[in-house]
Amino acid sequence: MNSLPARAYGVIRRPRATFATIVAAPAWASILIATTLVTFVCSAGFLRTGVGRQALVDQWERTALAFGQSVDDAQYARMEDMSAAGGLVYAAVVALSGGPVLAVTLAAMLFLVLNRTTGHRASYVQVLAVVCYAGVILALRQLIATPLDYVRESLASPTTLVQFFTMLDEASPVARFLGVIDFLVVWWIAVLAVGMSVLYHRSARRLTLVFTGAYVALALLAAIAMAVSGGTA
Repeated sequence: MNSLPARAYGVIRRPRATFATIVAAPAWASILIATTLVTFVCSAGFLRTGVGRQALVDQWERTALAFGQSVDDAQYARMEDMSAAGGLVYAAVVALSGGPVLAVTLAAMLFLVLNRTTGHRASYVQVLAVVCYAGVILALRQLIATPLDYVRESLASPTTLVQFFTMLDEASPVARFLGVIDFLVVWWIAVLAVGMSVLYHRSARRLTLVFTGAYVALALLAAIAMAVSGGTA
């Protein structure tokens, strides 16, 4: 299980055994480049279409409205211009922020916290390798979401819990909260927890609960922020 494709598949199929191999030989650059490219190609391909450009404008408008900002005709026209001219830039920002930036930052946080609290010393490179390989799940999420986004003509994630509660008012706090909880992100969190449990010799179930609790807390804070700002969408 030393090849990149084998390890990537192993993260999906047999994460515990795969992470044991990764921790023993913590190479991270190749998988980070691969997952970042997947995200960029999917995003850029979608945003090069008319459907994608309109979906990006609609997302910007919904985000502004959700935080209580009004969007007049002139602002909407500027959004359309930005979408037409900056689709590739937006795709690059999404890929980099969800790839290298997220990996390096999250690995640093986990390295500092878990090295202090578990009594086990791991290297930063080992933590970074686990985080980068767990990112295979996020790349898979992008592969799944892109064709669904095209069919739905929307950049709103098709794998959030709110999709199962269409009877809710989109502007309600509950709908906003469920709109942040993405079950494929929860899968990524569970896989990340398995990797950290292998590295730090801790219970995967306990780490999953802790990581998921932090994710839910952030989602709740986001929903509260939108509600307090007086958003309407």
